[in-house]
Amino acid sequence: MPSEDGPRLQHTLRAWWQETVARDGQFSTARQFAQRLYEFARESMPDRRRQRYGDMDYDWEYRVNTTGATVGWRDRLLGQFLSPYQPTEPALFHEMMTSLQIDYAAFTFIDLGSGKGRTLLMAAEYPFKRILGIEVLPSLHRAAEENIRKYRSDRQKCSAIESICGDARNFEFPAEPTVLYLFNPLPEAALMEVLKCLQDSLRAYPRPVCVVYHNAVLEGAVAGQLSLEKARGTHQYAIYRSRP
Repeated sequence: MPSEDGPRLQHTLRAWWQETVARDGQFSTARQFAQRLYEFARESMPDRRRQRYGDMDYDWEYRVNTTGATVGWRDRLLGQFLSPYQPTEPALFHEMMTSLQIDYAAFTFIDLGSGKGRTLLMAAEYPFKRILGIEVLPSLHRAAEENIRKYRSDRQKCSAIESICGDARNFEFPAEPTVLYLFNPLPEAALMEVLKCLQDSLRAYPRPVCVVYHNAVLEGAVAGQLSLEKARGTHQYAIYRSRP
């Protein structure tokens, strides 16, 4: 469980280093570490910050704050070693949801690594049973709670929306039909832990589950789950369903 201020930077860096050394060796780890620090420095330049404001259209329309441009330096640095914050583009999100072809009212929508909650708000345009977001960084979780409170839309069809501050690896999947949304939210080792929990849950409580994986850079981890089969894929996302 994260502390009140979220994952400690020193702890996160140490855990990342140890895991990466075990997998890739010292030299490769040092090179990757330097590359991530370089990316953080580059993204901190004023011109890059101005570019991040390019995702503001959604916020202007709904008077919320889901942009990546206002994320603080500490959370951005943590993101280099956990998962960088990037809100989902609305048109692509609706394409993914429409392609599911499910009875939304029978499903719970869960976003692991939900950040400031944009995906939770967009999911509210569908009549899901309920909507849950899991976010490890308290500052992003607090922003999500505020966005949920302020959000108003004529298209809203679900009002049962909740952001939970916690580590996705400790999340217990509810025993109900689920749409699980992943926007590349975790490093490989952590993602494997989450997928094992999901597989154990499906074994204990067989039910329909759809995994929507946006920016599927670790798709092999999902594809390797015996409980899931691929239903659809594009260059931007992959959709898996629980096996009958």
